[in-house]
Amino acid sequence: MTGICGRAPSQPGTVRTRRLLALALVGLGLAGCQTRSPETTGSISSLNPFGKSRPERSPRAEVEALADRYNADPSDARNAMRYAAALRATDQKSQAVAVLQQLALRNPKDKAVLAAYGKSLADAGRYGEANEVLQNAHSPAQPDWRVLSAQGMVADETGDHARAQSLYDAALKIAPNEPRVLSNLGLSYALSRRLEEAETTLRLAVAQPKADARVRQNLALVLGLKGRYDEAEQVLAQDLGPAEAAANVRELRAMAARRAAPKTAQAPSPAPSRQLARASIQ
Repeated sequence: MTGICGRAPSQPGTVRTRRLLALALVGLGLAGCQTRSPETTGSISSLNPFGKSRPERSPRAEVEALADRYNADPSDARNAMRYAAALRATDQKSQAVAVLQQLALRNPKDKAVLAAYGKSLADAGRYGEANEVLQNAHSPAQPDWRVLSAQGMVADETGDHARAQSLYDAALKIAPNEPRVLSNLGLSYALSRRLEEAETTLRLAVAQPKADARVRQNLALVLGLKGRYDEAEQVLAQDLGPAEAAANVRELRAMAARRAAPKTAQAPSPAPSRQLARASIQ
């Protein structure tokens, strides 16, 4: 979900993250910031894609083991979904989509399979297809908050922030104070340039017992978008450590400064060297 005086997850370097960052840079001076800052939809992260504590096997070994089982029996839905999840976690998005597409063809009425397929399509930037699949992954009579949240992220990606926020609100009615949904809602507010609401929502998300590093990093991102770099660094340091947190904040300051400079003096801004992680299509 986009700039720092303002708003990602997954989940490295997504279109959503880049868009948020671009919006943030365009929206310099948001919320009365004295320091110009960019906007993004996620948080700065160098965490292991399988979680903060490393598994016994490396991500590559995990993918290879799951691939062997998948090739031996592609109809095993449980293993296919685990394999696709591992592919997504290692940024092999098109391969994950291909695995889940075949699984969905074999199981066209399995809502769990459709939900995973729709989220994978969204993760790959195929938003129109994702929206169509996700609509069939649950029903009005039996809504799934995870699917609602994924639909909200798709709506944010396509610029329909009002619809996204209504979907997150619907998800929160089913799963009150779920930190992943609150995090996505906060990022959506940031995309809408409603930074006060973004911060309030993300602080509520961070206060939840199940909040993870990505949620805290999304709060740090919004604090940065508001020009409160010291606070952002403190939040980032909880998970990245002082040195990495400081490095990320320096980079955000530098991007904001480049954007604030007179256009004739500006060199083309390089892509951030560190990846911004979104709040996630889980």
